[in-house]
Amino acid sequence: MGCCTSRSSDSPASRVTRWRSTGIVALRDARLKVVPNEVLQVGNSLRTLDLTNNKIVEIPQEIGKIVNMQRLVLAGNLIEIIPADIGYLRNLKILTLDRNRITILPEELGSLSNLQQLTISQNSLLCLPKSVGDLRNMLLLNVSDNKLNAFPESIGGCNSLEELQANGNSIEDLPSSICNLVCLKSISLNRNKIRQLPQGLLKDCKALQNISLHDNPISMDQFQQMDGFEEFEARRRKKFDKQIDSNVMMSSTALDEGVDLR
Repeated sequence: MGCCTSRSSDSPASRVTRWRSTGIVALRDARLKVVPNEVLQVGNSLRTLDLTNNKIVEIPQEIGKIVNMQRLVLAGNLIEIIPADIGYLRNLKILTLDRNRITILPEELGSLSNLQQLTISQNSLLCLPKSVGDLRNMLLLNVSDNKLNAFPESIGGCNSLEELQANGNSIEDLPSSICNLVCLKSISLNRNKIRQLPQGLLKDCKALQNISLHDNPISMDQFQQMDGFEEFEARRRKKFDKQIDSNVMMSSTALDEGVDLR
């Protein structure tokens, strides 16, 4: 009787029932090659789906039917294509796609009107869709360690963006529209090919406190001669002085941000 009870409690039907009650499906390190059908059966009760560190190659189009999902974590898989149906996930707040094989994102990404965090580091992205500028509630964008050589001009539409991480790409310059990001606090562009920044960046982005440009061709002299440099430096120092006063532990590289470009 005990064995039968154990098997029954772990049946697909019981898993679906459990997942519906919690709203959470967490299948990390499960050696999955496909998204299990029972995950899709959870339907609109599903709020969080975490499939980190599996061997999933393809995301089924049916994912777009789980319209109440708020957090989708697909890091550490073998995914190459994100289906256009992802655009139906209008309640999605966090989308994590790090460590896959993605080369392009669908334009439908811009339909994720409530998205706050998009992380897609360590992929093979060649460009960002123009529709990224429609993500007006996005706070964090991490596209580090891809194959980007530019941002679309539309990036200036992300008017809630606070943190932009794009280390380890082949970016040569930033579009002038980035100066529209008045909420931007931190930019990390280490290991790129940047020779200059938009002249209005430090002057117009009045919330900007951190810029990290290690291993780029741009020189310290160029940076210091930009309009608004003194105001930027005052904000940066004020932030770190405040952290030190609060006994916050920081690395030496954090203290170098905006100062040591090399």
